[in-house]
Amino acid sequence: MKCAVLTGKRKFETKEMPEPLAKDGKVIIKIKRAGICGSDIHYWDLGEPKGLVLGHEYCGVVVDNGSREDLKVGDRVTGLPISPCGHCEACRTGNPQYCRETWTYATGLSLTNPGALAPMISVRPDMVLKVPDNVKDEEMAMVEPTAVGLHAIHLADIKVGEKVLVIGGGIIGLVSAMFAKQEGASLVVVSETNQARGKKAVDLGVADKYYDATDENMMKEVLQDTNDGFDVVVECCGNDKAVTSALMSVKPGGLVILVGVSLQPITIPTVVAVMSEVTIKGAIAYTKEEFQTCIDLISSKKVEVMKFVDDIVGLDGVQKAYEQLTSGTSDAVKILVDPNK
Repeated sequence: MKCAVLTGKRKFETKEMPEPLAKDGKVIIKIKRAGICGSDIHYWDLGEPKGLVLGHEYCGVVVDNGSREDLKVGDRVTGLPISPCGHCEACRTGNPQYCRETWTYATGLSLTNPGALAPMISVRPDMVLKVPDNVKDEEMAMVEPTAVGLHAIHLADIKVGEKVLVIGGGIIGLVSAMFAKQEGASLVVVSETNQARGKKAVDLGVADKYYDATDENMMKEVLQDTNDGFDVVVECCGNDKAVTSALMSVKPGGLVILVGVSLQPITIPTVVAVMSEVTIKGAIAYTKEEFQTCIDLISSKKVEVMKFVDDIVGLDGVQKAYEQLTSGTSDAVKILVDPNK
């Protein structure tokens, strides 16, 4: 089968790979749609590990139900890409997202479990979830990033009337902003270096306004809009400037949620957090319950995710899609892949 394979720094190639085998009770899924995630872009930027087949956001149909007797061939499904051990304290308390083994064999993030930039994948049976009949394939491919945003906002514990800044207008940032508004935030602002994405956040109705993160007068806007800083800042970029901006923009005693991931060390002014007694929380992935909640929200039409989808490309379009998403000028935030296209 043809797959989009990471072969070097910022480079994909379409290569032939063997179809996954039905073993260890795993469910074999024919992929209908896969999403391109911000964390995927980090791997693409580094070009490592070579030979990786990315794609941990997906929807498909069951080809082989493995050990899942409640599934049958043809069922529409999605799944969590994580690989928790199931017996550590994190797993026992319902937080598999920070199990020490969660990312070791993660689907689409490890060489041992190729992802959904391929026609077929194999998935741990306990991570597979059925898709409601009234939900489109494209919508189900959006569950995973939606769950990341929901988890971040759950950790933020936003109170009605609070003011929230989201740093980064990619898909995680926009979904986080959407949920912040639903939680009753009186002001939701997205800051972005890409003005097209910033404007899009407002046009889509998930943000009340946006800040140009390259504007040296941005902090003046922060103080004008909040008096003393935002109650909550959700940082969705993971670089030095973004995290520093988060610390500078939050009010004394406020909360910063770090969602953005950097694969390299970053430098930030911790003195700002110390002097203002800022609370900083990391946010990684989601619980299984939050993942299911997002399926339910999309199915019940309480959350609209199709407005975030900009394009659907085939495997041959993956390279250009990544280039578009990292151009710094395009307003695209989510491009899906049809590996059969």
